[in-house]
Amino acid sequence: MIRFFGVILILFCSATLHAQILTPAKWTWEPSKTSVKTGEQLDLIFKVTTDKNWYVYANDFDPDCGPLLTVVSLTPHASFELVGTLKAINPVDKHDEIFDCDVKIFKDRGEFRQTIRVLSKDLQLSGEYEGQTCTEIDGKCIPFDGEFSFTGISVSGEAIKGKKTEEPKQPELQQENKTEPEIIETSELVKPAINYGSITGPVLDKSILEGKNELDDSSFFGYLVFAFVLGIISLVTPCVFPMVPMTVTFFLRDNQTRAVGVKNALIFGISIITIYTLAGTLFAVLLGAEGLNALATHWGPNLFVFAIFIVFALSFLGLFEINAPHQLVNKADQKSEKGGLAGIFFMAATLVLVSFSCTIPIVGNVIVMSAGGQILKPILAMFSYSLAFAIPFTLFAIFPEWMKGLPKSGGWLNSVKVTLGFLELALALKFFSIADQAYHWGMLDRDTNIVLWIVIFSLLGFYLLGKIQMPHDSPVEKLSVPRLLLATVVFSFVIYLVPGLWGAPLKALAGYLPPQYTHDFDLVAMTRSTRSNEICDLPKYTDFLHLPHGLNGYFDYEQALACARQQNKPLFIDFTGHGCTNCREMEAVVWSNPAVLERLKNDFIIVALYVDDKTPLPEEEWITSRYDNKVKKTIGKKNADLQITNLDNNAQPFYVLLGTDERVLAWPYGYDRSVERFVDFLESGKAKFNELYKR
Repeated sequence: MIRFFGVILILFCSATLHAQILTPAKWTWEPSKTSVKTGEQLDLIFKVTTDKNWYVYANDFDPDCGPLLTVVSLTPHASFELVGTLKAINPVDKHDEIFDCDVKIFKDRGEFRQTIRVLSKDLQLSGEYEGQTCTEIDGKCIPFDGEFSFTGISVSGEAIKGKKTEEPKQPELQQENKTEPEIIETSELVKPAINYGSITGPVLDKSILEGKNELDDSSFFGYLVFAFVLGIISLVTPCVFPMVPMTVTFFLRDNQTRAVGVKNALIFGISIITIYTLAGTLFAVLLGAEGLNALATHWGPNLFVFAIFIVFALSFLGLFEINAPHQLVNKADQKSEKGGLAGIFFMAATLVLVSFSCTIPIVGNVIVMSAGGQILKPILAMFSYSLAFAIPFTLFAIFPEWMKGLPKSGGWLNSVKVTLGFLELALALKFFSIADQAYHWGMLDRDTNIVLWIVIFSLLGFYLLGKIQMPHDSPVEKLSVPRLLLATVVFSFVIYLVPGLWGAPLKALAGYLPPQYTHDFDLVAMTRSTRSNEICDLPKYTDFLHLPHGLNGYFDYEQALACARQQNKPLFIDFTGHGCTNCREMEAVVWSNPAVLERLKNDFIIVALYVDDKTPLPEEEWITSRYDNKVKKTIGKKNADLQITNLDNNAQPFYVLLGTDERVLAWPYGYDRSVERFVDFLESGKAKFNELYKR
């Protein structure tokens, strides 16, 4: 076991050493002369130097070939006009093996020139450059971008007018590179002219954002405390809570002493911390910012956990005995450990796996930090989080040993096993539902899930009353008060479920049940007011994606942004997921509030961007990420890349308010069930929109 952790630690250290941000291209710029008269031409010279074995693509080859062309965009100003386009000075021809086409590059050193005509003394030359640099060693490519500004140029002479025929040449640079449009200038707080043809993705212009960013934890110690608190809160999330009965029943054994039971529980807690700290951070580096999200919603892991829950449930109900941990360990350890360590470690790994869907608010932030080159902070954050996470589960593991000290009345311990077996049978449906929603199988709708729960918990209620006996039970001669009280709670829960068959929202179970739109007979929706928010055209993907509470909106960023610009309304972005249980809770608890719902209907254009949807995109809609340089071929990967690349975040739920020029209007909002704070978030974004865009 020690040797195994040593290998993991070595791999982790090796991976994190390579997680630094690379900047193999360095840019400088200078004018061809520092003294000029109005009407004269001036060359703006851009020089790039690359590290050894790296090269930069030029801009004078077929833009549809594949690599990103170098683009230099000057911010338009009345003091100059462009003369021609950006010229690459003596690039080298190269056949690109990856894209299988002929390109032009600069290796070691390169130069670009843009000619302008000076029109007035107040010459203002600034803008942005962007492109791509690659290495010949392993084929790695890195996109780059930056800003430039020219100073120290003396201009003499009277102001003159420019030639209007030269003006259209600047937008042609955008057309050449369709995947990398010109970045909108955000430094001046002016009312922008709406450009319906420009889409760059959300822009975090901090100069227009007010108040404190709740998602930005600048204090190192404060961040660790934040991670610890989140670990405690995560215990009651729908992904983690189902593991409580499995943990208790797993450690509920008759053939071990109390000392051995407590020791195994402590090993269980240490295993949780070790796996979360090492494997969690290691996966962040190896799988990238999308990897854990994809893992948490993939059909394989979810159906595997579903099967584990079913097997454990049937075992605890008395169908068979589980002896697998005894057979999994090495024969050399059989005499001393009886297979316990392997089984305990397996349980800890299962807990870590199934918790990712609900723990992504902290894990996702650690992923972004790790991918950005940080090492110490993400490791300590994972340790702090997993410590809070492990302490209660260690107590749950010790709990059976405490129960063994209680007076036994008949089959007390077996009754606990059976009860927890029923719970596991019901909670197993959660993991099947995640895969069912992500892949649109349509096998477990909301009403089907509710029916199964009503049957399971009714059987549990009758079992507690002694009307049903399982194979290893002792006869119930007299009904004890605790069993009567538990039966009362169970039947009360069944009665609570019944209205859900006709569409009652069942807010307390929002994170456990499939979405409301999967309900076949939703009587509540039929009686709901039909008035909803107006949109511009038929949204894409409405055959399998839906918004809650009768809201109208979109599921494609470009389509939603076009409508927001047309109606001159702020855009409300909901970064969500089929496997995001916290998203369902926010929709059921916060969105359903009349104060929130009315604002969403009247004041915003809504777009729900599912980051885990597996639906393939047509090839013409594939994008190459500026974050990891990978091609995104599904709806979910495209939406996840938009959030990661533009907002440096990959947690869900994640709510963003945008203006018509794609500037973020208020600090993004995460998982927080406070209706008051959510209303304040919407109101602050709407107020900023009215300040900047209303005419």
